[in-house]
Amino acid sequence: MAPNLEVIDCLAYDPIKDFHRDPCGYYVLIRVDTKHCFIEVAICDKKHTIIKVFRGKKAQDLYHTIFMYEKKHDCQWFKAKDHVAYLGKELKKAELALAGKEEYLQE
Repeated sequence: MAPNLEVIDCLAYDPIKDFHRDPCGYYVLIRVDTKHCFIEVAICDKKHTIIKVFRGKKAQDLYHTIFMYEKKHDCQWFKAKDHVAYLGKELKKAELALAGKEEYLQE
């Protein structure tokens, strides 16, 4: 172990107090289409207009495709690390809901 190793206990996240919008202004809407067996991710702009929809079956496939598209087309949909973490968390929940044919509710 490093001589300057520090163990940091995490505080509980408060979804109201600790929430901050991504500075880029974009956000995502996620839904599970159990009829067609897909997860859909809609990218929305500051005017609440859906500008892109990505569709896939696995969380990793979706976030990888979204980030590659963002990079290739020089988009800046995700600046804040917590926004990226949120996307990953929600996509995994959606993937589990799709596999179990359960209801998915986005936080």
